[in-house]
Amino acid sequence: MPKPTTDDVNRQQLYSDAYFDTGHWGLKIRQTIVGIVGWIAVIVPITVTVLSIWSSYNPHIPRFWHYHEGLFEFKFIGILLAFCFALASLFAVTMTIIQNRKRERVVEQWPTFNPINQKKRQQLLAQFMADRFGNAEFREHTRHYRVKPEQNLDTNQIQQLYQQNNLDDIND
Repeated sequence: MPKPTTDDVNRQQLYSDAYFDTGHWGLKIRQTIVGIVGWIAVIVPITVTVLSIWSSYNPHIPRFWHYHEGLFEFKFIGILLAFCFALASLFAVTMTIIQNRKRERVVEQWPTFNPINQKKRQQLLAQFMADRFGNAEFREHTRHYRVKPEQNLDTNQIQQLYQQNNLDDIND
């Protein structure tokens, strides 16, 4: 097995926890007690609540709450939470339906094109413009250029150029 490098050792030392190191008994005892008290603070109220609700239906279960308001409050919170769950579910389902419909419409209406044909169209158009008006470097570096009447483009000339070279995606 290869010996760890200095980078490996430094990377492993990015974090440390004294609780798991050797020694530090005071820290371990204190943190363990805090952890146990925390779990007791969670488990005891849940147990008392569940046993009190259950004891209202079964008299053999020990009862911690002897007043009716606690049971009424618990049922009220249950109804409130059920109502909130129903509203959240309705919102989630409605938004899912709306988003799915919107996505389907956008995908159907979004213009798609063949990327291979697109590259061929760019090359064909560059060649057409070079034949018609001169090379790209000349066109880009000329300040004033007078277009001859025979150089004017017809309305659908570029579309017809694509059709002649079978690069018209609109009719596919």
